Amino acid sequence: MVKRTINVTSEIGKLKTVLLKRPGKELENLTPDYLGGLLFDDIPYLPVAQKEHDQFAQILRDEGVEVLYLEDLMTETIADEKIRRQFIDQILEESQKTTLGHEEELKEYFAKLSNKELVEKVMAGVRKDEIRAKGNRLVELMDDRYPFYLDPMPNLYFTRDPHASIGNGVTINRMFWRARRRESMFMDYIIKYHPDFKDSEIPVWLDRDCPFNIEGGDELVLSKEVLAIGVSERTSAQAIEKLARSLFDDPNHAFKKVVAVEIPVSRTFMHLDTVFTMIDYDKFTIHAGIQKKDGQINCYILEQDENNKKEVKITHRTNLKETLEEVLGIPEIEFIPCGGGDPIISAREQWNDGSNTLCIAPGVVITYDRNYVSNQLLRDKGIRVIELTGSELVRGRGGPRCMSQPLFREDLE
Repeated sequence: MVKRTINVTSEIGKLKTVLLKRPGKELENLTPDYLGGLLFDDIPYLPVAQKEHDQFAQILRDEGVEVLYLEDLMTETIADEKIRRQFIDQILEESQKTTLGHEEELKEYFAKLSNKELVEKVMAGVRKDEIRAKGNRLVELMDDRYPFYLDPMPNLYFTRDPHASIGNGVTINRMFWRARRRESMFMDYIIKYHPDFKDSEIPVWLDRDCPFNIEGGDELVLSKEVLAIGVSERTSAQAIEKLARSLFDDPNHAFKKVVAVEIPVSRTFMHLDTVFTMIDYDKFTIHAGIQKKDGQINCYILEQDENNKKEVKITHRTNLKETLEEVLGIPEIEFIPCGGGDPIISAREQWNDGSNTLCIAPGVVITYDRNYVSNQLLRDKGIRVIELTGSELVRGRGGPRCMSQPLFREDLE
């Protein structure tokens, strides 16, 4: 047993431990009729997606990063029979819209599965033709063509979103779309019950019972004192303020400022990290499409009120570059535009996650190889770019940062 802790005090500190989820059969349960409800635009070809993901994991290992898999940690978590039963009860309770009263049949089905099989099946989804339904329930006799008793979770390989590592703690997120709500349950169980985590006293800054939506793609740890969080389609202003209060109220907190960045509400710009990432001490990628023609964008600096510690002071800014220079204490920050700022190239490469870089050390990033204009521009700016093939992975609308959840980074000096 290893006692594991969380330590993420920047976006760029050397990455030591990361959480991934290898794409599984949940992708093969995608069909054209239900893509929209499951938040996909296309159907990835699973064997190639797995090959690409394995390449991603190997790149990380080759760079000295320990790779943990969500499915493995969850399998180890439910080795305790009591926890396994609790997990089954909870997943069925949170899936009542599709189980249609067949919880007992599903429990009987799950009872025949090993722990590993159970985790994989819950992630992949349960088709109606896998269960022998009891009785002649009216709903079974009607022309209900929806194929699942338990919806698949095809977005799970984007481990960035259901939870986020911040400092020595985590947020366990209430996700915006119902299709993804159950995903945060896995990390909730791992933190509470996995042998390597349960005794580590890891703070939970927001839990999944929070009434406000927040997703990890919007949560960026810029330094040990500063967070940037996107106000987006999927992360609400209320959640950001609640998180700021939670951090500021902790007697051991180091965070002094939370910068809320308002980005357009659009599937194209679903999270802050799809349009903006930190790649070095003073360098950021950015998609110019999030800014107004005059370069302005609404930013709000949240700080603890010095006169009343229970209150949060909010200051409005309209220049992102100047705001970052102010809160980080850096004289000059450089924005490197996705696609070089060309209106066609930048739109194309942003759609293919050209701005969704994963920084694994200062000035070292992993990107998709298909975004060759952005990648060359990064190299021209002195950034070491490690390219990953992403022809199938990208169909899920996420890049290397989306597919990774750092658990431990070295602190910056």
